[in-house]
Amino acid sequence: MSPTCSRPNLKDVVVLVDKDASRVAVTPSRSSAAETLLLDDGFQYLETPGPAAGHRAGGPPAALRHRAVCSPRGTLREPPSHLARANVIFITKSDGNTAELRRRLAQFNSTASVIECVHHPLYLEDVFSGQRLGLESLQGRKVASLSGIAQPESFEQSLVRLGAELVYSKRFADHHRFTQQEVLNAINRSKKRQAEMIITTQKTPCRFPKIDRRDLPVYFIAGRDQDPPRRG
Repeated sequence: MSPTCSRPNLKDVVVLVDKDASRVAVTPSRSSAAETLLLDDGFQYLETPGPAAGHRAGGPPAALRHRAVCSPRGTLREPPSHLARANVIFITKSDGNTAELRRRLAQFNSTASVIECVHHPLYLEDVFSGQRLGLESLQGRKVASLSGIAQPESFEQSLVRLGAELVYSKRFADHHRFTQQEVLNAINRSKKRQAEMIITTQKTPCRFPKIDRRDLPVYFIAGRDQDPPRRG
């Protein structure tokens, strides 16, 4: 989730947004008593000061293939060898069966702490009104999905696991800022597929335009990261 979208969920955390992470990095020490600084994609800014570094490793071990393609397009933004700079490695979307992934990570960095987490859905919240519904509201309902994330398949599969019938999905690029016409088009196409509601991700509302016409309710799934299930 982008820093701007995270701000409502981080009541006691200073959230700083700037195109130049190097400039932002020195701000907390001047404006607050912050002791820890977390940078989104911080490894893109090699000149950023600070002794600690964190890295996120999501998905299966194949994501750490030796010939990984990097930015501007490809599997990874950096080669796996850059894991050697990390003090902490987060395994996201973990199912608890990560022995092989941990082995691969150790090949690049055997001293970093490894933390596993999985995103757990909590409830639905209306993007415009703030109304909340329980996840059971998805059971047996025809829904459409609207997303602008890196892995839309994972989000769409989560809706099916929660009991929804996915009748239409519209995907945009990660960090996409939606226009009013794009939302209206999604509403029109969802109605044609007889969807009863549109579901989007938690990172979407801060990039959503205001619209007057709301033929279908638009909800996002609110959730939080927690420990993954343990096997055996």
